[in-house]
Amino acid sequence: MTTTTNATTAKATAAKATAAKATATAAAPRTAPRVGPVPVLWLALMATPMAAGANAPVLILPDMARSLGVSASTATWLVASYAWAMAVGTPLLAGLLRRRGLRAALHLAGALLVGGTLLVAASPWLPLTLAGRATQAAGGAGLAAVAMSLAGSARRMGVISAGFGILGASGPLLGAQLSEAVSWRLSLSVSVIAILAVPMVSRYAAAPSAPAAAPQDTFDARGAALLTALATALVLLPHAPAAALGSSALAATLLVLHVRRRPDGFVPAALIRRPLFLGSALLALALSGSYFTLLFSVPRLLTERAGWDATTAGTGQLVALLTGSALSWLLAAASARMSRAAVRAVLVGVGALAAAIAVFASWGPLLLVATLGGIFAATGSNAVLSMHAASSAPEPQRPTAIGLFALCYQLGGAFGPAIATALVLTA
Repeated sequence: MTTTTNATTAKATAAKATAAKATATAAAPRTAPRVGPVPVLWLALMATPMAAGANAPVLILPDMARSLGVSASTATWLVASYAWAMAVGTPLLAGLLRRRGLRAALHLAGALLVGGTLLVAASPWLPLTLAGRATQAAGGAGLAAVAMSLAGSARRMGVISAGFGILGASGPLLGAQLSEAVSWRLSLSVSVIAILAVPMVSRYAAAPSAPAAAPQDTFDARGAALLTALATALVLLPHAPAAALGSSALAATLLVLHVRRRPDGFVPAALIRRPLFLGSALLALALSGSYFTLLFSVPRLLTERAGWDATTAGTGQLVALLTGSALSWLLAAASARMSRAAVRAVLVGVGALAAAIAVFASWGPLLLVATLGGIFAATGSNAVLSMHAASSAPEPQRPTAIGLFALCYQLGGAFGPAIATALVLTA
């Protein structure tokens, strides 16, 4: 009798164990992290809304100024603060990705984006709104840095870069439509859409995307502070040239001395000494600066040289920007079959031709070709040269390489409008 009871108990226990195992197996696909590369459309959704958020205020600055009770020139700091935080936030959040891994970077960047958006939506004062815009931009820059680090190939990076160009080109019109229909605050909140991709990307984090720092590897706070000071001075260069020039020279000198003392710190000495990284970053800076110069100059040139009205010029430029952004993906897709020298020859050739056309052309469609060529070269460089820059670094330093490369690219966005103002807009 006892033997029969024990056998029955054993069978029941085995049955329960089998059922539990089956339940766990069925539940595993719903809870376990996914394996494999993150689908590129999720990366694009996470990275590109930042471009629309950056350009959304362009056509609604007067409305924003009236609502906040400030002048239109003062309201432009809402654009400058966003550009500054994008430039500074990219390497800082990329450093967090390198040290703490994917999930930590995603969670902090997402929290910054949501928190900044809430500030922008609720703040009645300009200083608090500026803080919200800067927080938004830092969060968006962090998400973009993560997306670029996970792209893995120039073809996939091309999708993200083309999305940057397309949403950046659509940003002013989108901002104006949202402002007219609802509020300018909603226009400044479009970048929060990126948060929708964070849970999906996080599910692919089976392990940190970069190893955490060793216990003895303390955070290089001084290096991060000096890089932030240098980026801040460079972003302010168009607004306060004399003070920013002196500050940037001082910050650069101190940063160089610090890198010599701590070559494995926040700015790795081995990385910035690599010709492939340095050449890629500086070329991206030049092509980005040229594009943003054209972006602000061509509408004025279309009016003065071709006699186009503002509406026609704006519509034509929007079409050119969208077309050039889409075409840049073709270069990114083909770059895997091209040598680095050939890719750079295409980028430099198209960028130089676009600048030359803008200088000499007076026919409207040809000036639009200049805009198309400018954005093609800039977004193409962001897609392809970022992969060149990342490939020049050891695996643990690739997020840092992406962050520093993106910093150089975004500095072109700060310099371009100032160059346009000096050469065209005040002429």
